[in-house]
Amino acid sequence: MPVVWSEDLNTGIDVIDSQHQRIVDYINQLEKHMHGGDRDAIKGVLLDLVDYTQSHFTFEESLQEEAGYRYAKPHQRVHQLFIRRINEYCDRFDLGQDIAEELHQVLVTWLLNHIRRDDQDYVGAVKENMLKVIRRNEERSGSGWLRRFFSL
Repeated sequence: MPVVWSEDLNTGIDVIDSQHQRIVDYINQLEKHMHGGDRDAIKGVLLDLVDYTQSHFTFEESLQEEAGYRYAKPHQRVHQLFIRRINEYCDRFDLGQDIAEELHQVLVTWLLNHIRRDDQDYVGAVKENMLKVIRRNEERSGSGWLRRFFSL
């Protein structure tokens, strides 16, 4: 059953929410292909998912560090452990194991819990910092392009 985005997954930071939604799209693609048994399609989704998720984590961690979020390092460690775990699934897949259903369940459970708990914890610090940056930018340039980009 595909993951359906719900309001309780929104962080209120549009760029982060869009990235999370894209990860959900990858998870839903995995679910679609696992029922079709197309190993090449599954492999493609896994590669895209890992690559995109790593980019997302890097972006999210940079926002946390810039904001001085006090749990940035532990949050980063959670991301590292997750990527390691997903890479282990990819290795098992490469060895010919049928991991798609198990991996799909892990992804759904982990991502939804992570967004609802861990990510919600940093939102206040990041939003506050983003507003400071936006105000400084607007004072310097008189332009609100950064505010529009982040939609706070």
